[in-house]
Amino acid sequence: MKKTNWMTTVFGFLLIQLIQAQAPNILWIYVDDMNDWFGCYGHSLVATPNVDSLAQEGVLFEKAYVPSPVCSATRSALITGTMPTTWGWHDHRKMIKKPIPKNLVTVPELFSKAGYLTFNAAKEDYNFTHADRVLYTHRFQKKSHFDGDLTWFSRLKNRPFFGQIHLAGGKKGGETGSRYPSQSRVGKMEVRVPSYYPDHPVIRDGIARHYEQVAIVDQEVGEIISALKKNRLWEQTIIFFFTDHGSPMPREKQNLYEEGLKIPLIVRGPGISPQKRKDLVSGIDISVASLSLAGIKVPAVMEGRSLFSTNHQPRSFVIGVRDRLGVAIDRVRCVRTERFRYIRNYYTDRPLYQLQYRESYASLKTLRDLYATERLSPLQASYHQENQRPPEELYDLSNDPDQVKNLAGDPKYAEELKSHRVILNDWIQATGDQGQFPAAPEELRAVFEAANGQVSNPEYDFITK
Repeated sequence: MKKTNWMTTVFGFLLIQLIQAQAPNILWIYVDDMNDWFGCYGHSLVATPNVDSLAQEGVLFEKAYVPSPVCSATRSALITGTMPTTWGWHDHRKMIKKPIPKNLVTVPELFSKAGYLTFNAAKEDYNFTHADRVLYTHRFQKKSHFDGDLTWFSRLKNRPFFGQIHLAGGKKGGETGSRYPSQSRVGKMEVRVPSYYPDHPVIRDGIARHYEQVAIVDQEVGEIISALKKNRLWEQTIIFFFTDHGSPMPREKQNLYEEGLKIPLIVRGPGISPQKRKDLVSGIDISVASLSLAGIKVPAVMEGRSLFSTNHQPRSFVIGVRDRLGVAIDRVRCVRTERFRYIRNYYTDRPLYQLQYRESYASLKTLRDLYATERLSPLQASYHQENQRPPEELYDLSNDPDQVKNLAGDPKYAEELKSHRVILNDWIQATGDQGQFPAAPEELRAVFEAANGQVSNPEYDFITK
């Protein structure tokens, strides 16, 4: 027995040494609240040379979508390679968190077990606890988001690493009551206002300022690239550049339209051949692809797909989920196929723009004021109204990129509607979507207390009766 244990130890040590000698570094540049408004994605209002250079040297995915349009649900999904609804991590934010299941190992833990140094600089925001698990081998005492200090890169030379650097992105700002910078290099009359928003100076200003955030992110990416090169890590590092969901604008973040779930996704590094890919990608594929590129076996419990394997099977659809958002209780599911977006609303009595923590944002305050004074179009007004959400929505993205013409009631699209309905029903049944079940009373009570009773949904009524 002792001999077997000794041989196993030696074999394990040699295996780790081999991995360290050959394995690439994997770096996630993970951005908060940002649309894909970069030059490489066809936007020209701000120059984005650094992100564009990643795209030129690597793979740009044109149809990448995160599982949820809100931070904690998506981040819980990506760190585990599973949908947030599989384990009950779909609400934002989970108040009574439970430990991660024993049969589920996080991405950084898998890298650590393979001999990698792992780090996170520094945001987490997961809907589970992991006090009894070690996610990272090194903590550099960094702030939640990138602060410009990369001197610690010099510590990353002795073994391969898996790391995350989080950029503030759409959370970087200075204007009171907003998440946007106080000024923008883009004039508000230069931007396009989608038809689901009114053409109003405040809305234009919010869009313009998001372009400023994009420009700032590009500058930060350039600083990271320079630091990698300075420390002779560039040629050994595979970079995944992506965001956690869309911008802070009202119909982007928190919603299951294209602008809420569609993200930039660029992968650049050794062994990656430059190209543009049009296949549908889920955010949980980032997790699995990262492990696969490092030669680490992917656990069967993970639900993502390896994007660069020789036997990769492209997805025919991706799923998006929206559940409780702060105090706002909701349940929405969507299916994105090659041409269509299908959305199912389970709480049709509630407005799309429910009471939420973004009430102080200039853009949402303006929309509330315009609605109160009847200065919105019928579609724009419907987002504020009770009993106005349709049970189903279907959009032809090739002809209606803003998704303002609901085809669910059009007989010409009856078969498309039916096929997408079947896809969603089958997915819910196959995965055991935990959003089907009401939240526990103790969870709702914790939300209610944290919000000081500032809630509007009837699910909270039991607390005050």
